[in-house]
Amino acid sequence: MSKGERITFMVIGAAQMAFLGAAQRSIAKTPDAQIRGKKAVWRAVAFINFFGPLSYFLFGRRRDAGLARK
Repeated sequence: MSKGERITFMVIGAAQMAFLGAAQRSIAKTPDAQIRGKKAVWRAVAFINFFGPLSYFLFGRRRDAGLARK
């Protein structure tokens, strides 16, 4: 691997870990009623590269829950 490839690999890996961490934190802090499905399932799904956290943020959280509080 060239130096550029190693750097790219490390940046992508760091971004993936940050995305995973953000999803896991969101799952932990979000009440059950505001998540579609079971938290345990979303926790497992979040470990699937970029697609898991992305699918949680797009499909796992209820968007209307924040509007009800205002």
